[in-house]
Amino acid sequence: MTWKKGERIPTNLIVGFLGSGKTTAIAKLIDQRPEGEKWSILVNEFGMVSIDHALVESSLEGIAVEELGGGCACCTLAFVFQPLLAQFIRRTKPDRLILEPSGVSHPAKVIDILRSPNFASSINIRNIICLIDPKDFEDPRWRETAVFQDQVQLADIVVLNWTDERDRELIDRCRAWVESFSPPKQLIVETRFGVIDSGLLDMEFDTARFPIFADAHPLPKPKRAELPVLDLVLESGHHHLEDGPDQQAETDLAHRKPTPRHPLRFQNDDPSYDACGWIFHVDDIFDRDKLLDLLGYVHPIVRLKGVFRCHDDWWMINRAKDATTYATSAYRRDSRLEVILDRKTSGWSEFEIELLKCLGE
Repeated sequence: MTWKKGERIPTNLIVGFLGSGKTTAIAKLIDQRPEGEKWSILVNEFGMVSIDHALVESSLEGIAVEELGGGCACCTLAFVFQPLLAQFIRRTKPDRLILEPSGVSHPAKVIDILRSPNFASSINIRNIICLIDPKDFEDPRWRETAVFQDQVQLADIVVLNWTDERDRELIDRCRAWVESFSPPKQLIVETRFGVIDSGLLDMEFDTARFPIFADAHPLPKPKRAELPVLDLVLESGHHHLEDGPDQQAETDLAHRKPTPRHPLRFQNDDPSYDACGWIFHVDDIFDRDKLLDLLGYVHPIVRLKGVFRCHDDWWMINRAKDATTYATSAYRRDSRLEVILDRKTSGWSEFEIELLKCLGE
C-alpha cells in the first residue's frame, strides 16, 4: 500500500504516563508491520535531548522516525508541533502514522490539533491506545493528576503493561479503576514487555469520548505568526521551519560540538518537572559497571533514558521509577542521556561530575 495525495492516513496515538512502556510498544508494533507498508513515527519527548531514535529502529526500510523534544506537543510546543507534523507527513508519505505524545502531555489538545481543518483532510484518527503501569495507578501523585486521568479517559483501548512485575491484586484494582470510566473502554488488555497486537490499531469502535479536564495544559500565546500548516501538507515544495525549543539540542550540536570530557548540557524548565540532558563526544568511553551503578540506583528518578559508548559495546539504559533495563545498541553517533525528575533540583552540575567519573581512563 502506497500513500497517495488526497487519501487520509490511518493515525494512532499511543499515550501513557512516563515509563509506561510506550516507546517499547511502538518498537514491538513495528515488528508486526505488514510487508511493504511505510510507517512514520513522531515521538514527543518532554526532555530536550533526543533519545528515542536510538530505542526505535529507524534504519529499517519503510520506517521514519521524527522527534519533538523540550516540552509537550499539547501546549508549550503546539505551535512547533503543527508545522513539524505537516512537514513530516509531506516528506515521508506514510501508510500509517503513529504519534507518541510526551508522558506528561494532555492528549485532548493533540487530538484537537489532528481534527482541526489543517489536518482533518489528511489524517484519519484510528484507535487511541493508553498504556498503564499499575504501579503508577497505586501512586496518588500520578493517579489524581488531570493528565493521567485524561490519558485513560480518552483512550479507546487500555493496555495494562508490566503485569509480570506487579502483584495480581494491584493489577485487578487498576483494572477496576479503568472500568469505572465513562464511557467504558472498548477493550482492556494485559501484557508485559509492551507487546501489543497490531490488530488493535484498526479495531472499529464508534464511541465519542470527551476529556474530564478540558482546560488542562492551556495553549500559550504564539510568539510568532503561525505557519501555513495546510500548505505544508499539500504542497511538494521545500519549506524552511524555524528552530523551535525542541530543536535546541540538535541546533547547538551543529554549532557547538561537545569535546572529550566536556559534554553539552540542556535543561528544560517546567513548573512541575525538571529535566536535564547531556550529549557526550563520541570519543568519550564509559566504564560500563561504574555507569550502570550510577544510573541504576541514583534517586529520585521518574524517567531516565540513555545510550552510551562503553569499552565492550554501545549500551542503552532505560529506567522508569524502580525498573531498569539494559541492552546493547546499534546507535553509534554519540553518547547521550536524559533524566526527568518530579521536583526541582539544583544538583545537575554535581550529577554531571559523577557522570564524568564514569569515563574510562
